[in-house]
Amino acid sequence: MIDAKKLTERFISYVKIHSESDPNSETTPSTERQWDIAKKLVEDLKAIGLSEVQIDDKAYIMATLPSNIDKDIPTIGFISHFDTSPDFTGKNVNPQFQENYDGSDIVLNEEQNIILSPDYFEDLLQYKGQTLITTDGTTLLGADDKAGITEIVCAMEYLINHPEIKHGTIKVGFTPDEEIGRGAHHFDVTKFGADWAYTMDGSEIGELEFENFNAASAVVTIKGKSVHPGYAKDKMVNSIYIANKFIDALPRLETPEHTEHYQGFFHLHKVIGDVEETRLQYIIRDHDMDQFEARKSMIEQIAFDINSEYEKEVITVEIKNQYLNMREKIEPVMHIVDLAEEAMKAVGIEPNIKPIRGGTDGSQLSYMGLPCPNIFAGGHNFHGRFEYVPVESMVKATEVICKIAELAATKDL
Repeated sequence: MIDAKKLTERFISYVKIHSESDPNSETTPSTERQWDIAKKLVEDLKAIGLSEVQIDDKAYIMATLPSNIDKDIPTIGFISHFDTSPDFTGKNVNPQFQENYDGSDIVLNEEQNIILSPDYFEDLLQYKGQTLITTDGTTLLGADDKAGITEIVCAMEYLINHPEIKHGTIKVGFTPDEEIGRGAHHFDVTKFGADWAYTMDGSEIGELEFENFNAASAVVTIKGKSVHPGYAKDKMVNSIYIANKFIDALPRLETPEHTEHYQGFFHLHKVIGDVEETRLQYIIRDHDMDQFEARKSMIEQIAFDINSEYEKEVITVEIKNQYLNMREKIEPVMHIVDLAEEAMKAVGIEPNIKPIRGGTDGSQLSYMGLPCPNIFAGGHNFHGRFEYVPVESMVKATEVICKIAELAATKDL
């Protein structure tokens, strides 16, 4: 049995290390503070007895659990990221424990009246009787993805301490900067040496994902002309009004707050502007490639139509692809998804196979030649003050890793 107390202690030790990434930095890792947890992880991997523990100059960590059987079987990898999201502070994380949760409101911070309530977060109710780890309401928790890291380390330690469980060679990889979309940018797939891998980076217990959004960013820049407002007739061009016209031209209900499942969206996440210039920053998401391309074309067409109303171009658009749907790379090797599904069922979990409404290192890694579905790590409400993780979910995720290793040694894959 996985030692829940030891797992919890390890998780707490990781979330208390500030490791927030920074999208405005051009270095890798994007923040010096990520080195603090990276060095801790190297020490822990060595301490539990893994081989070939190494860290490169960009803080990518790799290690090996050697095979304990003579049979030649595929090498499997498990990957997680150690940075936390810049969307909300991860400094001075102070985890709180809710033992034997009774289904009522959880007061995270009495002074600031911050409450985690099942009236709003209904998923809480499925964890009645379990131990929840929450924030104190002033930071995120960091279960994304320090829960995944904890589970991988604990699973490797368990396999080392239980040699009666037969397994092939297992590779471990920890990355920086996943939260800012760069987690796989410098990942050396050849050096890693796995036939396939799993990111332990999903949310609630049972999640198993092998498809994700196609993703792009769009920066729409609107140029205006500033003139003294007292003498502006037929002279001023207010870029803010043009920006508003652009925003209104996109389908209002195709936004994150109105979509779910396989539905794509346009998400306006930042506006910077004045009369002279306004900049709109969008992300574009869709699971279907044709619809994804249509969304990008719509952005460009709206800009073209508005530009045609002026003597000179007032709108420019810069669209960049960020990542693609990994389904295309996973479907030819669906046995790796089937293996994870069988492992979940073997440890008493009902698999919940669904698309990721977001991205994952696994998407980029799959296109780099390392097929990489995503498995739950157990947390909820990532990137904010209401984040929490049930201890029991982390224990189960750890069991799934061990079971995948065991099943892979007994099957003809």
